[in-house]
Amino acid sequence: MVMVLQIRKSKHKISIPYPFQWGPPSFNAGEAFAMMMASFVALVESTGAFIAVARYASATPLPPSILSRGVGWQGVGILLSGLFGTGNGSSVSVENAGLLALTRVGSRRVVQISAAFMIFFSILGKFGAVFASIPAPIVGALYCLFFAYVGAGGLGFLQFCNLNSFRTKFILGFSVFLGLSIPQYFNEYTAVAGYGPVHTHARWFNDMANVPFQSKAFVAGIVAFFLDNTMHKKDGQTRKDRGKHWWDKFKSFKTDTRSEEFYSLPFNLNKYFPSV
Repeated sequence: MVMVLQIRKSKHKISIPYPFQWGPPSFNAGEAFAMMMASFVALVESTGAFIAVARYASATPLPPSILSRGVGWQGVGILLSGLFGTGNGSSVSVENAGLLALTRVGSRRVVQISAAFMIFFSILGKFGAVFASIPAPIVGALYCLFFAYVGAGGLGFLQFCNLNSFRTKFILGFSVFLGLSIPQYFNEYTAVAGYGPVHTHARWFNDMANVPFQSKAFVAGIVAFFLDNTMHKKDGQTRKDRGKHWWDKFKSFKTDTRSEEFYSLPFNLNKYFPSV
């Protein structure tokens, strides 16, 4: 009885996370390489979310320097996740990109306020339980909208390519087909057998080989990138057919005068983390 009362009493305590709360860190080379591969997969998926956010926020397409800065901050987030022992890493939220498209509100102030709410709810579990109690069908319906917007945002960039070209049609169809079928095969194999198709005595190698092919965005993106840069350009294929001419104007941060307005960091942070 005393133990039950202590458990109930502990639920009302405020829990503040702190670094190394689960014990001192340990290092294993194999697990580190496996985590690096998982981070690389998250990097590819997050790149698409970066582009979608810039599009739905009515900003200029991402210059390479801004994309690199975003990837660097994502690495900082993964480092903090490891320090606090969250059990997972940090990635760009595809759901938030879809929410931005749904609400048409592309304000940094909204993100800052949302971050404050998330910190508040993580410390006081009773308030976070209210959101955790949202029925799964409602969450599923929202996900249908969010992912639809993000997917449509990616397909919208194909307007700059020549969709009448059979080369473009093959790359698009083949990459989408493999992006759906290969991860489905890996996921079903793992669900039935309890391990992935690549199964050796080295668990870290298994993770490095199986994890990338379970991500639909990663497989489709890598296949499309490889084919677009290696397939022979027949029938007078030019940079204009591939849409390269449209991206050339955004190769540099200073090419468009609006980049400073869109991508400069607030609170004078751009002085320490420049956009170029």
